[in-house]
Amino acid sequence: MSTPESAPTGPDERTLRRWRRYLADERAEASVYRDLARRRSGEEREILSALAEAESRHEQHWLDLLGDDVGKPVGVGFRSRLLGWLARRLGSVFILALVQRAESRSPYADDPDATSEMAADEQIHEEVVRALAERGRNRLSGTFRAAVFGANDGLVSNLSLVLGVGASGVATHVILLTGVAGLLAGALSMGAGEFVSVHSQRELLAASTPNPEVGEAIGKLNVKANELALVFRSRGMTERQAQTRAARLIWGMHTDTAALSADGPSSDEHEAIGTGMGAALSSFCFFASGAIVPVIPYLFGMSGLGAVALSAGLVGIALVGTGAVVGLLSGSSPWKRALRQLAIGYGAAAVTYLLGLLFGVAAG
Repeated sequence: MSTPESAPTGPDERTLRRWRRYLADERAEASVYRDLARRRSGEEREILSALAEAESRHEQHWLDLLGDDVGKPVGVGFRSRLLGWLARRLGSVFILALVQRAESRSPYADDPDATSEMAADEQIHEEVVRALAERGRNRLSGTFRAAVFGANDGLVSNLSLVLGVGASGVATHVILLTGVAGLLAGALSMGAGEFVSVHSQRELLAASTPNPEVGEAIGKLNVKANELALVFRSRGMTERQAQTRAARLIWGMHTDTAALSADGPSSDEHEAIGTGMGAALSSFCFFASGAIVPVIPYLFGMSGLGAVALSAGLVGIALVGTGAVVGLLSGSSPWKRALRQLAIGYGAAAVTYLLGLLFGVAAG
């Protein structure tokens, strides 16, 4: 006697919940890309809009799987809500860095219900967002680098100075004067050093830029016997490549000296290294803003262990903040960078504090 065939069963409730969560996440990511696109123009806007369309394709995949079981819209996670809120209000490189990390954590590669194409899409999306974020990082690299690291140096160096001097047993007003002097000396030194560094970098770039008067000589060269190809060979081209580039320039009477570079027109070095004055001012201001933090308790008349604890606590909060910002911009974990900054800062301060205690005992 044959047994009746069992009716096919659909996906269980746990699977449906997972699909609904993926659907909500895809909708949220598409919304983030659309919000970012609205704050951009030109090519970047087109790229972000294309990413939003790709996320909509993924959304349709989960809609097709769910069918009549779509149910009520599932709330997106806190991270997706935060990204959407920030994208609508900021649209900066920080948001792109956050989106880059979100794309790198896609679960599709290990999910049997997601297609291999979807998993590959997410990997490509990460690289696209990484490239877009890199453009923003380049625009920020000069002045922002001086700002972040200036603040970090101010926090660590002045905390170490204040705690080291305080541990030796001197009066509170001496600690305060020492902290203010360290603030001014360090800020001026950082600003001057950054100014010199950026200008030196620009001078090195200028020394490698073709002489604009050379372009006028190209049209006067002997077509059959000239040394123009040697210019390109000296810049890294092979002999054949150099001969081809030289012939094209001469026959076309090209007078654009940017073409004398082996790679053609170079990128805007102003964007890559920032301006000398901008970097110097940022470095000065942010070093000072960091260096003032350890002095705050002494400005309000505190002394002893209470002032030390509050000073260290305030600096710790600031170090976590700067470390997290650097982590976000670099596309890595903000918490790892924050904890690393905190460990390095507290380690330096602990060493100087112990040395201050030893000097105080020896002097006493």
